Amino acid sequence: MVVRGIVIGALAILATGCGKKDRPQADLAASQVTTIGVNAYLWRASLDALSFMPLLQTDSNGGVIVTDWYTNPKNPGERMKVTVSIVDKDLRADALRVAASRQISTTGQWVDAPVQAVTVQKLEDIILTKARDLRRASITG
Repeated sequence: MVVRGIVIGALAILATGCGKKDRPQADLAASQVTTIGVNAYLWRASLDALSFMPLLQTDSNGGVIVTDWYTNPKNPGERMKVTVSIVDKDLRADALRVAASRQISTTGQWVDAPVQAVTVQKLEDIILTKARDLRRASITG
């Protein structure tokens, strides 16, 4: 009885895909057209935007990118660490979350310091702009 149900289910799946000559084109904005667990444009744009920082952890299925501490050579007394989370498969602004940590060196010790909200917002804007550009480029050509 179970085997018969499996066979009937398999035949039903095969039958739905057979006989169709024209398949609808996939919408490139829909992130269901991806092999990773999150929006591919946001993922690629995040990696591009953070490419100057050393990466500590990346998980494309979970949509998490964590950088290691980065010190700008022009400002050696300050370092930053960034975590990007992509929480949706759609290319939307609320699918992206950026968190940053900042430390400053005082008397040879690294001490936590506040990160300006504008810094995080600017990084989010850079990632979203890159993602939109990547999507436009894939549509046009």
